[in-house]
Amino acid sequence: MLDFITINEHSSIRLDEGKIIYSDPYNIRNATHDADIILITHSHFDHYSPEDISKVMKSDTVIVCPISMTEPKELGLTVKQVTPGDSFEVLGIKFEAVPAYNIGKPFHPKSNGWLGYIINSPNNGRIYVAGDTDITPENKQVKCDIALVPAGGTFTTDALQAAELINTIRPKYAIPVHYGTVAGNPEDGDIFRKSVVSDVKVVIKLQ
Repeated sequence: MLDFITINEHSSIRLDEGKIIYSDPYNIRNATHDADIILITHSHFDHYSPEDISKVMKSDTVIVCPISMTEPKELGLTVKQVTPGDSFEVLGIKFEAVPAYNIGKPFHPKSNGWLGYIINSPNNGRIYVAGDTDITPENKQVKCDIALVPAGGTFTTDALQAAELINTIRPKYAIPVHYGTVAGNPEDGDIFRKSVVSDVKVVIKLQ
């Protein structure tokens, strides 16, 4: 199910939308050099990894990142910097930038302008990649068909909080990410699944 979405590890996501889109490539095992677009949510090592980007990028790959990040310009690719609330288009695909930040934690300040993204897919609807975030007023308003949300806790929503967000925004499908390695435990996916309302289909892609 949702075979066009692959979760490599943690929050490393690959989507085949005709164009190949990666979000936060991390611990990439094989050099595929197939990325048309790379979305970077923020600058932490497990989300912005030049070593892993080098394994998936091509000479014409476009990187999208928060305006507060200048590091991707060093990679020699086209870089599009965006701010929370922006709507924009890259290679014919429409995107929206959603604020991603912590409330009551110091790791992801709202002032940094870090991001989640909505991918407006002509084939698969609106796909929300939440980034590293807590439940916020902004993401409680997200309208999407598929949501990929962090479930590992410590730095982001934990499994129960991630389920609470999903139960609020009610996508058709929900995929938990950001657990089992850098943060959280392997069982967080199952905790998330059991806590999501029955009319949302939970798809576990991290094992």
